Amino acid sequence: MLAPPRLHPGAAAAGRWRRRREGRAPRGSQVGAPAAGSHSPGRQTPAGTPATASMQGKESLRILVEPEGDSFPLMEISTCETEASEQWDYVLVAQRHTQRDPRQARQQQFLEELRRKGFHIKVIRDQKQVFFGIRADNSVFGLYRTLLLEPEGPAPHAELAAPTTIPVTTSLRIRIVNFVVMNNKTSAGETFEDLMKDGVFEARFPLHKGEGHLKKTWARWRHMFREQPVDEIRNYFGEKVALYFVWLGWYTYMLVPAALTGLLVFLSGFSLFETSQISKEICEAHDILMCPLGDHSRRYQRLSETCTFAKLTHLFDNDGTVVFAIFMALWATVFLEIWKRQRARVVLHWDLYVWDEEQEEMALQLINCPDYKLRPYQHSYLRSTVILVLTLLMICLMIGMAHVLVVYRVLASALFSSSAVPFLEERVTTAVVVTGALVHYVTIVIMTKINRRVALKLCDFEMPRTFSERESRFTIRFFTLQFFTHFSSLIYIAFILGRINGHPGKSTRLAGLWKLEECHASGCMMDLFVQMAIIMGLKQTLSNCVEYLVPWVTHKCRSLRASESGHLPRDPELRDWRRNYLLNPVNTFSLFDEFMEMMIQYGFTTIFVAAFPLAPLLALFSNLVEIRLDAIKMVWLQRRLVPRKAKDIGTWLQVLETIGVLAVIANGMVIAFTSEFIPRVVYKYRYSPCLKEGNSTVDCLKGYVNHSLSVFHTKDFQDPDGIEGSENVTLCRYRDYRNPPDYNFSEKFWFLLAIRLAFVILFEHVALCIKLIAAWFVPDIPQSVKNKVLEVKYQRLREKMWHGRQRLGGVGAGSRPPMPAHPTPASIFSARSTDV
Repeated sequence: MLAPPRLHPGAAAAGRWRRRREGRAPRGSQVGAPAAGSHSPGRQTPAGTPATASMQGKESLRILVEPEGDSFPLMEISTCETEASEQWDYVLVAQRHTQRDPRQARQQQFLEELRRKGFHIKVIRDQKQVFFGIRADNSVFGLYRTLLLEPEGPAPHAELAAPTTIPVTTSLRIRIVNFVVMNNKTSAGETFEDLMKDGVFEARFPLHKGEGHLKKTWARWRHMFREQPVDEIRNYFGEKVALYFVWLGWYTYMLVPAALTGLLVFLSGFSLFETSQISKEICEAHDILMCPLGDHSRRYQRLSETCTFAKLTHLFDNDGTVVFAIFMALWATVFLEIWKRQRARVVLHWDLYVWDEEQEEMALQLINCPDYKLRPYQHSYLRSTVILVLTLLMICLMIGMAHVLVVYRVLASALFSSSAVPFLEERVTTAVVVTGALVHYVTIVIMTKINRRVALKLCDFEMPRTFSERESRFTIRFFTLQFFTHFSSLIYIAFILGRINGHPGKSTRLAGLWKLEECHASGCMMDLFVQMAIIMGLKQTLSNCVEYLVPWVTHKCRSLRASESGHLPRDPELRDWRRNYLLNPVNTFSLFDEFMEMMIQYGFTTIFVAAFPLAPLLALFSNLVEIRLDAIKMVWLQRRLVPRKAKDIGTWLQVLETIGVLAVIANGMVIAFTSEFIPRVVYKYRYSPCLKEGNSTVDCLKGYVNHSLSVFHTKDFQDPDGIEGSENVTLCRYRDYRNPPDYNFSEKFWFLLAIRLAFVILFEHVALCIKLIAAWFVPDIPQSVKNKVLEVKYQRLREKMWHGRQRLGGVGAGSRPPMPAHPTPASIFSARSTDV
């Protein structure tokens, strides 16, 4: 039976508008003779002329045929040969057994609703699955153009002028189909997600087509140092994915100067490896006995035993650390400002400079449902208060997890000290630091899954207006929770560890039993350095390995299971759909997870970089791998991501700016409170022998080690005889500024504390001022981009003025402006990286 296509009401209106523009008769009206190519036999109108359906000037009918077997009752075939199989860009999948139970009716109802909206469906059956190819009628694209494009100028007789053509690309087709499928509802109010939960459908995905060139030139390991084909990525995956790779490429490029500077600072420490006065004094301090650090170490340790660690500490805890921290604050600002300029150039090149995401989403809603009611902006103080309280509770939980790690380190110290393994018993502190970092990494992996669920629930409770608004709020919630998950342990080590432990003879104990953990004998900077090195090393190596191997192994297993059936479809289209089906599934968070991974890495690279100057170098190596790894995953191992339009990276830009500010604060506090920089400077200009002797040949840090160690009388221990080798020891030393016999803080401590606080304030203000000056000095948008946009606006106004005077009779109309009102991206994009 022949039937005219059932069009969406809005789509039919767009079709009538298009026929008026082309001078054709409305659908169903009598014409003198059928148009060329429209004489296919079919149902006749009362006047005897064939019924036609306009689709690019040709007939496009849907044939509903009765298929063989007991599966889907009706099947749709297009009679228009120009609509070949390559137009099927989107596929739904259901299990074959659903065709024989009550779920088939719900499936049929959902697909019938899609047909009513102007979408064509093709059904192909395999042994175990049923594939439903989905494509939109051309009238849907016509409605899309009508809704999103303004006329070029005022047309005579108040008629609409012809809009500029939007090319119907594969990305556009997929985006429209995906939006309608995800927002389509049956008469019972069931969405596609509801049907998937009940097993009515199994999957949905756009098809990989035409990706061969990307596979050859981009998604291969050997192209690691080759420039990315950004425009091709944009054409295939959409602007949002392309912007991710543009940002990641720019971030990697900007890491080069940071990595080289950090490496230079680290290597400069080697010049102090043997010549540092402090290291010399520590290595020669054979007569200085250090007090036992904890319950696990019941013996006195000679200070000279920490010689190696003291030399290693000075590799990153030296005067260059302060300069590098200020440099990284400036680097973070310059990176963001130049990225904004780069983004402006790219967006102008893609002709998205004035694109409005909200307007497009409303247009897609109207295509899906002409009766769509606009949801106004709303704000509920009650909901905001509840969400704030719940978020604070989760943050408290993250801080509590940090305390769990503290408890682990305390218990591990007691366990390792009583271990039967001599190696562990002698190196308790090192073993606790290393295993604590491993436990922290496992905690991060577990809490990431919990944080995602919590952030989703908070977003659902907040009821955002649109998908983009929901994505933005989810980004803020999830990143906040992830930040405390990743950095709570580092914050504890940097600013709390070893500072609330009391003093020898009167130690703070957990539950009155276990003594709190002390910093390493060479200082707390060594603990922070080891923790950063282990976490960054694990995240960069293990995470990348897991990120690649898990999709690869999963894809291989799915393919092997499918090949075991021994059934190879003869239909090439079915083979292609099945190949896409066997790829790893993707979801809404696939690209989000990549951004989140990079934001956390950016935090590690900047926030505690004063304690780990090699962080930018590790990030650089990781990103070189990450770019190709993500490309291989997206092109070879995963189903195609739904292309999405975007003209920036969204909320992630605010996240980057927040991290930049936190980095200034954290690095200032690390230099002031964790490193030995402030005590060294104070000693040099207040207590050093240079001030007394006036001899330039004397090292000004001579005597610093003895100055920085407090004295403790061994008789004040609660159990002095229980300490090994205590017979001839009357006093020991420990790192602090206290005076015996009451062991209260000395005047030196309070003076140092005042200097530390003053340094933090000064450092933060100087660094933030440098950031503000850099942000002012480097404009967000290049002047060439502004000029091009200004020129386009000017030419459009001249075009409108010319149309208006022509309508008034041509008085003073002058000559028509020579430039087009809508120049192509190629004609207006000529900005260079040197433009100011």
